[in-house]
Amino acid sequence: MNDEAAPALFKGASHTFDEAMKSLGAGKPLSFSLEGSVALHESAKFAESESPNIAGVLRGSDPQLKDQYVIFSAHVDHVGIGDPVNGDAIYNGAVDNASGTAALLEIARAFAENSERPKRSVLFLAVAGEEEGLLGSDFYARHPTVPVFQIAANINMDGISLFYDFRDIVALGSDHNSMIHQVQDVAKHMHLEVSPDPMPEENFFIRSDQYSFVKQGVPALTISEGFKTVDPSLDGRKISIAWEQTRYHQPSDDMNQPLDFAAARKCTQVLLAVGYEVSQSAERPAWNPGDVFEQRFGRH
Repeated sequence: MNDEAAPALFKGASHTFDEAMKSLGAGKPLSFSLEGSVALHESAKFAESESPNIAGVLRGSDPQLKDQYVIFSAHVDHVGIGDPVNGDAIYNGAVDNASGTAALLEIARAFAENSERPKRSVLFLAVAGEEEGLLGSDFYARHPTVPVFQIAANINMDGISLFYDFRDIVALGSDHNSMIHQVQDVAKHMHLEVSPDPMPEENFFIRSDQYSFVKQGVPALTISEGFKTVDPSLDGRKISIAWEQTRYHQPSDDMNQPLDFAAARKCTQVLLAVGYEVSQSAERPAWNPGDVFEQRFGRH
């Protein structure tokens, strides 16, 4: 309700609408009964639209493993045109998720240009509709272009590192499946630490496209920088939270913001290396015994 209609609800109450709003602004909200009531009606118009997923595959070289697929994925959509902020109505999505899409293309190029093909096949998947509820990845995971039981793993990229050079990585999902071994090996070779999720309250692992694959029983990862910075004068946690508060899903997530492309390259190298090791490993990725996702979504 707007400020013109709301005061009518407060007639006869122990506090006025203005007093209630002031109490909110002071951080001490009042609690009291209202004498008035309101009936609300809302209508909406729906229109059907389509946006395609795009997939490409690099066939594996091993006779026994080439029918298994490691999927690299990233979503290509953002939130489009919305309410203007400082006169700008275009929500660009430079970090979320043009960066992940760029990493997907570079990883695909690197795999394709390598003279030695990986043992497992690698599938590169650009999905639509992530911002509308993981629609593109959910559709693909339920109607894949290869049999779902042949999908060995998913590595998803939803915003790669662009804020600062980092000393540690966070591999969400690695505490649920065996790919922690590849993550740790890559981190060791790149002189990085592996840190636990620094913001578990965000529950990010089930909020992006990797979860669509998890629900179909596929072990998955999403890897990003941790809060430990190479430059000790920088506070990774502070930088990340400030970006989320000021630029996440805002028009200012554009190419004019400060971006560290060396960090983006480093993060892409981590993702590529983990995926390469998974594609080469003799052991297929598996859920940890008794894991909650294995119990709920595992193939029994």
